[in-house]
Amino acid sequence: MAKNKFVLNHGGVGELLKSASMQSIVEEHASEIRKSAGDGYAQDTYVGKSRVNASVYADSYKARRDNLKNNTLLKAVH
Repeated sequence: MAKNKFVLNHGGVGELLKSASMQSIVEEHASEIRKSAGDGYAQDTYVGKSRVNASVYADSYKARRDNLKNNTLLKAVH
């Protein structure tokens, strides 16, 4: 048996987590969650310090009330 040594390229992983392709993947998942939550929800995507981040949030009063009462966003996450 040969011994293989795996060395992680931390800089490469950091670039991957901030890349445009990762941003499109994250936006796609956030969009699915927003669509399954219903009307009144919005999404936001940005590149943070170490990775791409996305958030889905209740943008209207009706959606905020619905989310508080039914945990709509939590249930929309697959």
